[in-house]
Amino acid sequence: MSTARRQTVTTWVGHVPVGSAHPIVVQSMTNTDTADAEATAIQVAQLARAGSEIVRVTVNTRQAAAALPEIVARLHDLGLNVPIVGDFHYNGHILLREYPETARLLAKYRINPGNVGAGQHHDANFATMIEVAKEYGKPVRIGVNWGSLDQQVLARLMDENARRGSPKSSTDVTIDAMVESALESAAYAEKLGLPHDQIIISVKVSSAPELWQVYRQLAPLCDYPLHLGLTEAGMGMKGMVASSVALAPLLAEGIGDTIRVSLTPEPGAPRKLEVEVAQQILQSLGLRQFLPQVTSCPGCGRTTSTFFQELARKIQDYIREAMPEWKAKYPGVEEMQVAVMGCVVNGPGESKHANIGISLPGTGEDPRAPVYQDGKLLTTLRGHRIAEEFQELLERYVEERYGRARVDV
Repeated sequence: MSTARRQTVTTWVGHVPVGSAHPIVVQSMTNTDTADAEATAIQVAQLARAGSEIVRVTVNTRQAAAALPEIVARLHDLGLNVPIVGDFHYNGHILLREYPETARLLAKYRINPGNVGAGQHHDANFATMIEVAKEYGKPVRIGVNWGSLDQQVLARLMDENARRGSPKSSTDVTIDAMVESALESAAYAEKLGLPHDQIIISVKVSSAPELWQVYRQLAPLCDYPLHLGLTEAGMGMKGMVASSVALAPLLAEGIGDTIRVSLTPEPGAPRKLEVEVAQQILQSLGLRQFLPQVTSCPGCGRTTSTFFQELARKIQDYIREAMPEWKAKYPGVEEMQVAVMGCVVNGPGESKHANIGISLPGTGEDPRAPVYQDGKLLTTLRGHRIAEEFQELLERYVEERYGRARVDV
């Protein structure tokens, strides 16, 4: 397995570089009515604070387009400068012309070649959006989805396939059509004058094997940055597992410059879960570090299950909540390794390998929990305040080790 990145140009989305040797970018999308500027700004802020480096919003109506300046102003009032991407389907050529301030404020336009118009209107509508992008110096993501594929391209390739001596499967022809639609649209955008380094491409499907196939077919044919995502991944565990399975092999092969995990949220649940899952995929692959990695065992008959589970959850939540402050004060803290182990079998060894770790004694033993720091026994905690006392040791370790790193810098 190789994690060497494919060679691409760099495309700037606002202040965020995408492609080349830059870190793989995490992005997300709101599900509010964009016309509701207050609700949309609140959700963009939540996503940005969770770690989304680019946020996409639907721009589907005149009311939505008119709300963008207020959304951006509200975010600036909150001290947030996250790039906002406009997602356009069917009427983007109209909205971008009618609302020039929105066109100016958006950091990127997402265009779906299958939804810009049919027949003679297709090229004209597409050209209008590219002209606006040129006018305001904005990059464009050409986003092909197999659920809304350009039917002219698909029909042409289906006809060609029917004349072959050994026809391909309909799935293979659809994959071919997605790649061709993306590359033809990118070439047309460049012909219209959009700079080569202002184009990002995505070719999204809802099946992991087909996602691998289409991106492996596309990647060697261009040096545009590629956006990865499994469209309609699903809800809860299904969506998280499907997205991880779909994205990880491609990222490990060096394919992908920006990602989104498209989860269906539970009713009333915060949107930020898709950001956290995307971060964890990159972190698990060793491609980026967003917060200290907490190693914890699954628990078994040797562990006092509820106490161990509660401790592991408390420490993980404590670290995530502390990260905004830690990241600002302590350079490199996201590289820290923490272990929360349940019993004496693997606990001491895992704790010694972490920067700081705790090993509970297991079921039926005295509540004694040795704490290891940088491979050496630091202390042994006892009683019912083990979680709170370990948090205090963790906070002290962060300040002593990474606070020193800040002074050294």
